[in-house]
Amino acid sequence: MDVSDYAAIGDCRTIALVSKHGSVDWLCLPNPSSPSFFGALLDSERGGLLSVQPQNLLWSEREYLDRTNVLQTTFHCEHGTLRVTDFITLETSDRQRHVLRPEHELIRLLECTQGEVSAKITYQPRPGYARRLPRVVDRRRLGWMCHCDGLGAFLQTDFDLNPVGKSALEGEVKLRAGERRQLVFSACENDVAVLLPLGQESTDRLNATIEWWKNWCAQCTYSGPYVKQVIRSCLALKLLTFSLSGAVLAAPTTSLPVAATGERNWDYRYCWLRDSSLVLEAFMQLGFQEESRAFLGWLLHATAQTQPRLQVMYDIYGRTNLTERELHHLRGHNGIGPVRIGNGAHSQLQLDIYGEVACAAATFVAAGGALDSTERKLLAGVGGIVCSLWSKADQGIWEARSAPRHYTYSKVMCWVALDRLLQIHRSLPFDTNVEVWVRERERIREDIDKNGFDTQLNTYVAYYAGKQPDASLLLLARHGYLAANDPRMIGTCSFIEKHLRTDALLYRYPPNADADGVDGEEGFFALCSFWLIEYLSLAGQRARATELFEQLLSFANDVGLYAEEFSAQDRSLRGNFPQAFTHIGLITAALALQSESQGGRHGDGSRDAA
Repeated sequence: MDVSDYAAIGDCRTIALVSKHGSVDWLCLPNPSSPSFFGALLDSERGGLLSVQPQNLLWSEREYLDRTNVLQTTFHCEHGTLRVTDFITLETSDRQRHVLRPEHELIRLLECTQGEVSAKITYQPRPGYARRLPRVVDRRRLGWMCHCDGLGAFLQTDFDLNPVGKSALEGEVKLRAGERRQLVFSACENDVAVLLPLGQESTDRLNATIEWWKNWCAQCTYSGPYVKQVIRSCLALKLLTFSLSGAVLAAPTTSLPVAATGERNWDYRYCWLRDSSLVLEAFMQLGFQEESRAFLGWLLHATAQTQPRLQVMYDIYGRTNLTERELHHLRGHNGIGPVRIGNGAHSQLQLDIYGEVACAAATFVAAGGALDSTERKLLAGVGGIVCSLWSKADQGIWEARSAPRHYTYSKVMCWVALDRLLQIHRSLPFDTNVEVWVRERERIREDIDKNGFDTQLNTYVAYYAGKQPDASLLLLARHGYLAANDPRMIGTCSFIEKHLRTDALLYRYPPNADADGVDGEEGFFALCSFWLIEYLSLAGQRARATELFEQLLSFANDVGLYAEEFSAQDRSLRGNFPQAFTHIGLITAALALQSESQGGRHGDGSRDAA
């Protein structure tokens, strides 16, 4: 099974991955960072699933219903056609006040639209990363129940299922044209289970879920080019937003490999600070003000837990203990292990995150947002810690698991941190000596231009005294460190393209270099490819940027989703999926194309006041 075979559905509290073959292969409960309940994505034999497998299948096709995260798959079989509609239920605000609903509810609606079809149904609950074999008990009219470690789950159907041992169910459903069947999976943690009727009630919940997603999309103010792809990326980001805290996950999965060796299998079910300013800016520019405020609230809450130092990532509630370990009982996706939970990079020193936090706050304030005294005090602490740390070596934006280096981009983001804090200070004064920030900002620039720029190559380099390119340096113009038409910026882009680009795709650093201390092949990094488009737009090269953008759009899967990387061999999707960073990159690239076409950006990277 390839990563591109999956689509994501969710309710902003958890996320399921559904394969084009009809199987729910990934669902973590009660939240996306919890242990998996269905984990066939990481072990097809042990992991657990909820499968609808049409018999005598010829081919299938699928799509999301317009402006929703409701998935519809059509299976064309030898004697008929089966349509399966998959969604996790959501209620509109009016209905929420009057309807008691399950904590989580995943519904699969089956309808024969032509001829006759037969499908095999398989239910294998495997909670706790498949370390448990729960007993599945028949509760008659209430369906089938299993209970494990405080998590209760029910499966209701309007057809018969039969036990397979004590921990699984199987059955066969036969339908003729016009006939419908339903599977409703619900779960709750340490609470009273709520079970709703089948039949028309399920259809009503489908309609309510469709209405919820459409109402959410109606807030979007974007009307520029490639609006369909921008909206799909917005919907992907909303899926990755945890509504109870405002956090945005990097991805809902762990250990999906980018290389055949599996050495680069990481757990991405956490919230990276470096995503912060990009997520917040994307939501704000597209009209999603509630998400922007909620995300900034999570960001400032989480970082307050580790002040004055910031941690690279936090969990959805802002917790910091993300110890990395391996699950040896799971084989891994397509047999490529190891399966890891937790992420060892959480304790690294990565200096760029301070700039990202300051950028997020500055973006919010520039749009008219207010910061209370506690938030301003926290940001003042960020300024202080940047002044004390910027001269240190770190692991860099790519989380190298090798000896620390003086990465150029890390230093630039320290400059950005102080620059944005000074920008905030002009409208919301800090109670601190900002002259120190002014002085240190200039010292950082002098250090970067002396040690991070190679005059012979006419380019900024990945790290001091090195000769390697780094795609993150494409962002210098976006952050206002250099004008997009500055000769040094032009030279940096040319150097990056010469050594890292193939067609429309970029590596983040040379794939054969000892760049990050991790064995295993490196693929094209999807986000960096969108960064190039954004820079070219800033530099006024709209035609070339548009050409590359359209090439990148063709590399999404059939429902418009992206993973972290593309294979260097066949351009297929690799890594954790769907990836927030990649979809943010698509949105910001599209916004740059729109702004440039409207004359709103200039060679210096600034925007018109309008």
